[in-house]
Amino acid sequence: MKRLTLVFVLAALLISCSQQNKKTEAKNNSQVTKSEWIPLFNGKNLDNWFVRGKATWDVRDGIMTGKGGMGHIYTNAVATDFVVKGTFKISDNGNSGLYFRANPPKDNPDSWPVGYEAQIDNHQDAYTGWLWKPGKPTAKAKALITKDNEWFTMKVKMVGDKMEIWVNGQLMTEYTDSDYKKGHFAIQGHNPGQTIEIKELAYKDLSKK
Repeated sequence: MKRLTLVFVLAALLISCSQQNKKTEAKNNSQVTKSEWIPLFNGKNLDNWFVRGKATWDVRDGIMTGKGGMGHIYTNAVATDFVVKGTFKISDNGNSGLYFRANPPKDNPDSWPVGYEAQIDNHQDAYTGWLWKPGKPTAKAKALITKDNEWFTMKVKMVGDKMEIWVNGQLMTEYTDSDYKKGHFAIQGHNPGQTIEIKELAYKDLSKK
């Protein structure tokens, strides 16, 4: 009888240890996942960014703001395969975009980036969530679900030649293209008088180590 009781006690201890190990592993995995996000904007200043073009950029109350005419602000960070996410707000009749694998043109650095753009615009036929290549709407978003002067989230994933664009958690655009291999993230300023606001901008590097 004592031996049987001892067996039950040992079995209970083993089960308890196994469950505790699983909880610890899950917690560690969660911490690793969270730590993979690399902030692109620190909420304080424009350190690790550089500007091209006429638009002006500053930081107020933890929000990056772009105003004025056509121009772009680029991250120093360069990525190949990644997930990038951020929260955005565009003013009335504004036009902007989140660029990826993008580089300033060598012959005219103040012109349109050479790379991909996830469109931010609530008025064009090629609206928020569309994929653009330089000057050209390229892949259609499923629906327009954003409005001027309202915050929304955007996430872009690109691995190899496959890209996906989410708006407010909804997968809007899928496309395959191999024209641009590596580059910066960038935000576009476009129309005079408009304002584009950005916060919570970060990315995960999915490149093979």
